[in-house]
Amino acid sequence: MPAESRAHQRRKRRTHLLLAGAAGLATAGALAAALPATATAEESSQKYGGGQQFSRYQDVQLLSFNDLHGNLEPPAGSSGRVTELQHDGTTKTIDAGGVEYLATHLRQAREGKKYSITAAGGDMVGASPLISGLFHDEPTIEALNKLDLDVTSVGNHEFDEGARELARLQNGGCHPTAGCYVEGEEFEGADFPYLAANVLDEKTGKPILKPYWVWKKRDVKIGFIGVTLEDTPGVVSAEGVKGLKFKDEVETINKYAKALQRQGVKSIVALIHEGGAPASASYNYDCDAPGAGDGISGPIVDIAKNITPQVDALVTGHTHAAYVCSIADPSGKPRMVTSAASFGRLYTDTTLTYDRFTGDIARTSVKSANRVVTRDVPKAPDMTELISKWNTLAAPIGNRAIGYISADISNTGTESPIGDLIADAQLAHGKELDPETDLALMNPGGVRAPLTYAAKGSEGDGVVTYAEGFTVQPFSNTVNLQDFTGAQLIQVLKEQVSGTNAAAPKILQVSSGLTYTLDLTKSGTDRVVTDSIKLNGEAVNPTATYRVATNSFLAGGGDGFPTLGQGTNDLVGSDDLTALEKYLTANSSAANPIAPPAANRITVVK
Repeated sequence: MPAESRAHQRRKRRTHLLLAGAAGLATAGALAAALPATATAEESSQKYGGGQQFSRYQDVQLLSFNDLHGNLEPPAGSSGRVTELQHDGTTKTIDAGGVEYLATHLRQAREGKKYSITAAGGDMVGASPLISGLFHDEPTIEALNKLDLDVTSVGNHEFDEGARELARLQNGGCHPTAGCYVEGEEFEGADFPYLAANVLDEKTGKPILKPYWVWKKRDVKIGFIGVTLEDTPGVVSAEGVKGLKFKDEVETINKYAKALQRQGVKSIVALIHEGGAPASASYNYDCDAPGAGDGISGPIVDIAKNITPQVDALVTGHTHAAYVCSIADPSGKPRMVTSAASFGRLYTDTTLTYDRFTGDIARTSVKSANRVVTRDVPKAPDMTELISKWNTLAAPIGNRAIGYISADISNTGTESPIGDLIADAQLAHGKELDPETDLALMNPGGVRAPLTYAAKGSEGDGVVTYAEGFTVQPFSNTVNLQDFTGAQLIQVLKEQVSGTNAAAPKILQVSSGLTYTLDLTKSGTDRVVTDSIKLNGEAVNPTATYRVATNSFLAGGGDGFPTLGQGTNDLVGSDDLTALEKYLTANSSAANPIAPPAANRITVVK
């Protein structure tokens, strides 16, 4: 290990730059104070320290993205595409994503920009493909360092392996059980700060990581506050958030905005791992166009409406949606709210106009747009080298064939073919553990990717590798069996559209044999048509007992399904990826590949 790590050297260089920039701060500040508030651009354009030109307004470029989830290589299938709205009202899809291309796009965007910041909205890691997930996401942190990421908020997936592992990703050090992956190389950690303002240690009551961070260049100062969604315990395993408290997003941001103001930082950006649903699936939909109505809905709307006007812009995430919208702050003043979809397919390019007289952002001048990370630009050589390094280490495990498919098995729709396949695999595994197992339920958020027929590399069409299976199911949840009454099973299906899932339904993927109707023309729990719920053609009996297979996350009541946490007669099986592998191996071969499920178990009425 060298006496001084590369990460430490980079941090020292940044510190030296900040100290050097501070030399002109007093002169510029004095000049700004001396000029009248009504000074024109000509009056404010004067010489200051070092003979450089002083201007009242300084454009600052803010590049942002969110929900990368360790997707270093271009995502497959629909996960690697974005929809673009054309001038004639039609749409087209564009292949997008991959850090080799993201690096090139960000570097090109920064060209000629002396004041540029790169920030992220959380979920940089977690639920990652094999190339990153197998190595506890060290490859993704290395890639983000190379991308010159300045700051990010935490997301819920940063807690998949608990607060201690998150601290290791921040500070460095080899994994406590897996050790160092490359001989002679110790993981150095993130060069950028993770912000966790609303994540508190239960014992101390203090944030587990920095609540905010201030970017400085010469006399320009912009503060960043980072939070994750308050409901993180509802979407992460109990072990991952053990010993932590998650506070209200608005209350926390407002608290630290005041703290920044007291320190003289009046320009503030909130990085919020919570989001909304835009009115259009096209990344370039004009959310603020006349006649567009409510261009965005969901939790971020109320959050944005209540965050103090002291905050000038919101970078959001979590919903994997793309939007650039103005939402009025509590004073009625429009404020930019952005999200760049997921998996590195987009980045947001925002111009913040900094007013040296006030130290604040001139909001009327803020401009923002989402940009596609197209794959028609040169690959960044340093990212290609990084991917090659980790792929070489992963190859002995990742290239192993575990099954065969006859066509793409997609991850789209209320009921997805890949969701059905996973549910069937868990039912089969459940029957191995207990032949009395009746059905399986799978949470949609646990299905991370499709299986694609035309696979990359030389593995051959239709071959499913372990790496591809890992990308579909990266969480290492166990398959758990529990007993429920029929009444409880009916209640579980109603919880898909009620409680915390009322505004954004989470439709469970169901195994073969379970059928019912979901009537979206109705409201509340009436959307689940109780009389239609059948198992193997027979109505579910409220007083009968059913043996149900779920993953361990659902078995703990996760994702807004508290009734699933009330099962009895628990039995824990293998991890969910093992269940999928065994099912594919048993039910497919090169000569007889498995076909995509028809996705006809849930009848959806719209």
